[in-house]
Amino acid sequence: MTQQTDKTDGYLLGVDVGTGSARAGVIATDGTLVGTDSHAIVLHRDGDCVEQSSEDIWQAVAQAVRGAVAKAGIAPGDIRGIGFDATCSLVVLGSNGVPLPVGDPSHPERNIMVWMDHRALEQAERINATGHRVLDYVGGRISPEMETPKLLWLKENRPDIYAAAWQFMDLTDYLTWRATGDLARSVCTVTCKWTYLAHEDRWDADYFRTVGLADLAEDGFRRIGTRIVPAGTALASGLTAAAADDLGLPAGTPVGAGLIDAHAGGIGSVGAAGGGGATANMAYVFGTSSCTMTSTTAPVFVPGVWGPYHSAMVPGLWLNEGGQSAAGAAIEQLLLHHPMAPEASAMADAAGLSLPAFLARQAEKTLAGSQDAAQLAGRIHVVPEFLGNRAPFAEPDTRAVIAGLGMARDLDSLVALYIAGLCGIGYGLRQIIDAQTRAGAPVARIIISGGAGRSALVRQILADATGVELTSPATAEPVLLGAAILGSVAAGVHPDIPAAMARMSSFAARFAPQGGAVRDLHQARFDTFTQLQSVARRIAGQQGEPPRA
Repeated sequence: MTQQTDKTDGYLLGVDVGTGSARAGVIATDGTLVGTDSHAIVLHRDGDCVEQSSEDIWQAVAQAVRGAVAKAGIAPGDIRGIGFDATCSLVVLGSNGVPLPVGDPSHPERNIMVWMDHRALEQAERINATGHRVLDYVGGRISPEMETPKLLWLKENRPDIYAAAWQFMDLTDYLTWRATGDLARSVCTVTCKWTYLAHEDRWDADYFRTVGLADLAEDGFRRIGTRIVPAGTALASGLTAAAADDLGLPAGTPVGAGLIDAHAGGIGSVGAAGGGGATANMAYVFGTSSCTMTSTTAPVFVPGVWGPYHSAMVPGLWLNEGGQSAAGAAIEQLLLHHPMAPEASAMADAAGLSLPAFLARQAEKTLAGSQDAAQLAGRIHVVPEFLGNRAPFAEPDTRAVIAGLGMARDLDSLVALYIAGLCGIGYGLRQIIDAQTRAGAPVARIIISGGAGRSALVRQILADATGVELTSPATAEPVLLGAAILGSVAAGVHPDIPAAMARMSSFAARFAPQGGAVRDLHQARFDTFTQLQSVARRIAGQQGEPPRA
């Protein structure tokens, strides 16, 4: 896409590396998106093991950046600053930055444990059993999606790789290092995923000794980060000559310390001028997984919700991070179980749509202007926890529940399954909001972003399911905008992140929760959801450790 603007004194580049693709966006200094491009990255799955290659990702980034600049129709020298965000995946590098395999040694290029990799589940449980005070800042229980359980798995199962590693890095920090040669870590990545205590400006050496990673502490944390900087901090002298050649940009272009992808979406959405500020608005990034980000002026401890993290998203504020390990991916997985899915997928392809988008369009046709979408679900109920419950129960062993299926195999029954799945996503979000409210962190509004939540139908369902007003950011690409904001701060275009948020972002459509019969239907469905979820938790407890209350 290309959209020119005459309200800018230059352009910024936001780079977002998600689970399946690298994307780049050229954004004017007033927040206008003027050009985007993307390139697929390869994902390798084998049971609980999910791996990627850092070299494959960097090459995808390079192609996306070159494509975005070309589509924007600007000169490479017009880019004033660059910001990166990425999934919270673990990158393992040997001497001189050579990739080291995290799994099968016959694939040395696969040096990334992807965020959704759950091979370290047993290590996470052992860490949780210690009850260490550091766990207070991850909602009481660490997740196998985080990095210290993954590091412990490597040490115990690939000791040669662990010993040979020069650096263990979050993917975001790898990208900024690859771009600048600067080993600084973002306060966002190490605080949210590595147990760095940003409010105390230190690693807790006792934690690492307690969980079996004493060598990292004894080495002065050299392999996981000795210089921790705020997001947006200008790194080194900007792009190195090698990185500039890869990206097709001038050497020395300023690069800001990065963010986790969901947090970039938060920066790009919650801080619009006149919107009540970051503390009033919950960022909800609805993609392959979902993340919720709630900012508070004082720390709030919410059992089962990650954090509170100091300055991990908005500088000076505390962050609570919840979400669902599978959200958009849960909907896709759910639909694949229906006999009509292959035929409907072909129909969606012919229409140039994804299957969920096609089904949303079919639902809208059936509703014919009615806003009571939940009625289309009929007697079908879904607890879409295919990868367990990230928040607020922090139970990775629970699994999805689908109730009320009949013998129907037609398109209408597939739409019903889709709507029931969306309701289930909304009820899981409601549970996170309710848990935070009880703990003292209420929100006035949900700001949605992410590819799975672009439909007006989806947005209304989520507003009705949660009972909270939902608003969308004006930009179609809030994650890319958030990354670009980091570049703006690194380049001195804006003095700090809050100023850039107010200047570059704004709100668009609002979706208010409906009352009356719609509210009553969702309350009844929510009650059923919690009952089914409770049964699934009991089943998981019978197969292993009893689930937490």
